[in-house]
Amino acid sequence: MYNKTLYQLEARLRALFNTLISWGPAGLFLLAIVDSGGVPLPAGIDALVVLLAVANPGTAYWSALLAVLGSLIGNYILYAIARKGGRAYLDARATSGFALKVRDWFRRYGLLTVFIPTMLPIPLPMKIFVLSAGALGVSPAAFVGVVVVGRILRYVGLAYLGAQLGVHSMTYLKEHAWHLLGFAAVLFAALYLMVRAVERRRLSSAT
Repeated sequence: MYNKTLYQLEARLRALFNTLISWGPAGLFLLAIVDSGGVPLPAGIDALVVLLAVANPGTAYWSALLAVLGSLIGNYILYAIARKGGRAYLDARATSGFALKVRDWFRRYGLLTVFIPTMLPIPLPMKIFVLSAGALGVSPAAFVGVVVVGRILRYVGLAYLGAQLGVHSMTYLKEHAWHLLGFAAVLFAALYLMVRAVERRRLSSAT
């Protein structure tokens, strides 16, 4: 009985997702809210951005911007919940060894841990970093700025690929996954060193 109910629920969810996908850019906007709000989609927003760009290159960037806005709303919902709950909320959810390690990464590297997975079209842990940003008191303006910049780079870039390469876009991304990871590692290190240099300069000028 339980398995039958679960199957029916999954079927209804798939039907809902397919309906939203058929709505085009408006459906992409709603799905981006759901995905970033904590309910990951099997197809992924990345693939939908590319597919809409392939199907209609003229509205590719409009679709990408709607995906950015939807993702911002979804991520901000998680951030706001964690911000209201505070550290106790984070402690209740970061119980596994990996989650605790991720939280320590956030304390060390700050919003860089949000920016990199926000920007890269590669599956990387992000939700725990978003929750950490809220629970540990990151300012709303800083959080919104990082998410917007990262998502614009990601979704507008995917829309460009879809409009230019068509159906070969996802193949291109898969073939260059390691290049993207390498770029992310170099960018992360460069930004981290820059942030540390700015902090040291600020501390030295304050003394």
